[in-house]
Amino acid sequence: MNKLIIIAILLLFGCSKKENLDEIVNVEFQLPSESENIETNESVEQKGIPCLDGFAEIYPCSGYDLLSHIPLSKFRSESANDNWGWTDPSSGKEYVLSGLDDGTAFIDISDPKNPIFLGKLLTESSPSPWRDIKVYKNFAFIVSEAPNHGLQVFDLTRLRNQTKEFQNFSADTTLSDFGNAHNLWINESTGYAYVFGSNLYQGGPLFIDINDPLNPEIVGGYADDSYSHDAQIVNYKGPDTEFRGREILFGSNSDGGENNQIVIIDVTNKSNPIKISSKNYLASGYTHQGILSKDQKYFFLGDELDELIYGTPTLTRIFDLSELSNPKIHFNYFAQVNAIDHNGYIKEDLFYMASYTAGLRVLDISQVQNKRVNEIGFFDTFPSDNNPKFNGAWNVYPFFDSGVIAISDIDSGLFLVKESE
Repeated sequence: MNKLIIIAILLLFGCSKKENLDEIVNVEFQLPSESENIETNESVEQKGIPCLDGFAEIYPCSGYDLLSHIPLSKFRSESANDNWGWTDPSSGKEYVLSGLDDGTAFIDISDPKNPIFLGKLLTESSPSPWRDIKVYKNFAFIVSEAPNHGLQVFDLTRLRNQTKEFQNFSADTTLSDFGNAHNLWINESTGYAYVFGSNLYQGGPLFIDINDPLNPEIVGGYADDSYSHDAQIVNYKGPDTEFRGREILFGSNSDGGENNQIVIIDVTNKSNPIKISSKNYLASGYTHQGILSKDQKYFFLGDELDELIYGTPTLTRIFDLSELSNPKIHFNYFAQVNAIDHNGYIKEDLFYMASYTAGLRVLDISQVQNKRVNEIGFFDTFPSDNNPKFNGAWNVYPFFDSGVIAISDIDSGLFLVKESE
């Protein structure tokens, strides 16, 4: 069986815990009625458990305590996927937006040991194991691989008046000009959303003006460099002076075969995006997701299939982007486990990685210029093993000012953890 066929089979089951996706697509779901009161203590399965002697109850850990855990059964869902966060600028309250197979759950975590499951925004069409969420101007923007889903827009200020009574929410508006999509990123500095893996522009990035969140408008796209699985878009302020002040897209692209690459595009002019460069790498499986260091000099890239295909420990490839027109491999970081790396984000000098069966891994990257990266903590939401398979932590959200980290586990729901004192 050639590599392309192997990858096609693996991708069918990747990013999902299910062995039969048809069962997910056709699953019938039923939410609680709005009159059913879901009290906090009924939603939380474990709470307030410190990490002692390497464990928080059954969960392996180092340096991170378990604040609370809401299992999938409480969400009335079959599987979890992406998550994001929102802080209400009026009250300072923090909320988790948890992606689920049948929609998006909203959780008030102002008391992280007693989170409140406020309600759920149902999927726009059918259930799907893939959903992605970002936030801009107090609105949530949501895409899914569900057919004909489009872009859901939800006004998060509606959560302010919710207390402990569950509510079934509806979207404030939906952009249906494209069908399904895999992912999105929002450049909050410019007010543009970038959608990836849709049925437009060969699956390349789709440019959407969301400056008026309730009236999103497609204004362009880019189709020249194969399917884009994910990307980060920034107003560039990195070391390459030629491109400072430009809006630059750093894409993780794959055709599902040998062509796995990072792609760098100037998207300042939405009607005329200009490719700056691209870079392939050895022993690739499927280019999945990457994120820039805070100085925008380094790009931390995760490949979703290399551990599975080649049997390596968890591998993060770090590129030197001192010259955007000539990206170079800086060095490869290998973890002490064999899990598949999924989504990762950088906050200051820490890299927070959702590493599937190995859970949350926290890396100190302050010495990356000297080719030194060290793991300084973890919280493993999948205690059974750390094998390379598609179970465990799909995403982590580390950007709350409180220090609470939200982990979305495919099999087990939402975990709230925090660095041990």
